[in-house]
Amino acid sequence: MSGTEVPERSAILEVDQLKVNFYTRRGVVQAVRGVSFDVYSGEVLGLVGESGSGKSVTSQAIMGLTELPGKVISGDIRWKGSSLVRGSGSRELMRRVRGREISMVFQDPMTSLNPVFTIGNQMVEATRRHLGLTKKAARERAAEMLGLVGISNPRRRLDQHPGEFSGGMRQRVLIAMALSCEPDLLIADEPTTALDVTIQAQILELLAELKSELDLSVLLITHDLGVVAGMCDRVAVMYGGRLAEIGSADELYATPTHPYSRGLLLSTPRLDDVRPRLVSIEGAPPDLVNPPAGCPFTPRCARASDRCSDEDAELREFAQGRSVACWHPVMPDDEREGM
Repeated sequence: MSGTEVPERSAILEVDQLKVNFYTRRGVVQAVRGVSFDVYSGEVLGLVGESGSGKSVTSQAIMGLTELPGKVISGDIRWKGSSLVRGSGSRELMRRVRGREISMVFQDPMTSLNPVFTIGNQMVEATRRHLGLTKKAARERAAEMLGLVGISNPRRRLDQHPGEFSGGMRQRVLIAMALSCEPDLLIADEPTTALDVTIQAQILELLAELKSELDLSVLLITHDLGVVAGMCDRVAVMYGGRLAEIGSADELYATPTHPYSRGLLLSTPRLDDVRPRLVSIEGAPPDLVNPPAGCPFTPRCARASDRCSDEDAELREFAQGRSVACWHPVMPDDEREGM
């Protein structure tokens, strides 16, 4: 799947120069600073970056879940050509689309389910609201979805509480809930973070199977490049609230262009590239209360110049389907050792 060029398809989701701020006592946190990307019909886009880069805030803005002290201050989010944040009808459109056409699997399955209510009670809510199903039909739909994600004895499981499920089973329940209304786009925000390696592999395999069976578009958000390696068509790398690089998965893995993307790959273990030591990225992410004037990666970048400190590089296309925000990108013919 990964590495193939995106065919001529329309973008079902368009994020255009999105900016999200959080107003705190310490100051204004500029969590997302002009992010733009598209998600096409039937593709898997990976949104990658370390903690604090703005990935989850972006996904929450797409779902209309940004609440005070957070606020979408500018930019646009368009679903099938219609704005979800601008115009008089945007709020109503968001209420109609959220959960029905765009669904989300949240981080940490251990806390995403209400421990007081049964699995069945929590699963039927969305289908009754969005699809208008009766209680009996919604319960049948819930059992069908639990079976689809590989949970045995689904009808009996509907009467159990989340505390009777393991972490991997809870994650499967969350995926089943998200897919109950047959959405066009599934946003999976760190779907494997709280799970052990074996269960992680099972969840990723499940997502890949469901994507193929249901013809889903998927926005997969993670800090782990290994998670997106075999699943994503394209990868967008975020750093400091901005996009650093975007391109096809195979090309980005083979020839990372932004020094940050390259640093992430060099710090990730690979079976096909044995190194005596992994290379770490020195330093820490920028303080987004006082973000740097230039490129946010400048203090940690060995290729930085004075221009990088003074002037931020805009995301620009340098090859078909590939864009980078860097004044001194690592081109394919550059030396591969070091950053």
